[in-house]
Amino acid sequence: MVKLLRNCFFCISSSSRNSDAMARRPFILWLHGLGDSGPANENIKTVFKSPELSDAKWLFPSAPYNPVTCNQGRVMPSWFDVPELPFRAGSRIDETSILEAVKKVHAIIDQEIARGTRPENVFICGISQGGALTLASVLLYPKTLGGGAVLSGWVPLTSSMINQFPEEAKKTPILWSHGTDDELVLFEAGQAALPFLEK
Repeated sequence: MVKLLRNCFFCISSSSRNSDAMARRPFILWLHGLGDSGPANENIKTVFKSPELSDAKWLFPSAPYNPVTCNQGRVMPSWFDVPELPFRAGSRIDETSILEAVKKVHAIIDQEIARGTRPENVFICGISQGGALTLASVLLYPKTLGGGAVLSGWVPLTSSMINQFPEEAKKTPILWSHGTDDELVLFEAGQAALPFLEK
């Protein structure tokens, strides 16, 4: 009986250490751009050399194949419909398909949190279309996350959505970077994010 209790204690103790390590480990969800794929972006991990990311868990999902209006309805990997490119400040958006894509991102986050990762250790990063989806996903998530990184993205939501952003979501830090020579998502689209986020 004593031996059994000792074995059980060891199992609980070991399990506790493993779950604590998983809770503290960063989880990075990387969302690719229009027409791209998750596996094609996996080498981005090699760019990040920080010791804090040495045990990070990365996930590179691929967008489903959907018809895309800006490409004459051609079917390609796309998180949501894009009515026009190049994307400028004030370009049309398809908010309905964006909100559907946000639900899928939230399901991934919920699943990771259910596995034991703390919300403050969840980071969403995206480039171009994936950056736009990152912003929408962060601002509509009901908890404060570790952060969101929008790389040459745009604001995919109308100002009327601002009052739907949970208070906890507004506390999530956002890094915004944009290439000045981006010919698909113009620099002005990135600049338009500042007044939107200030609201």
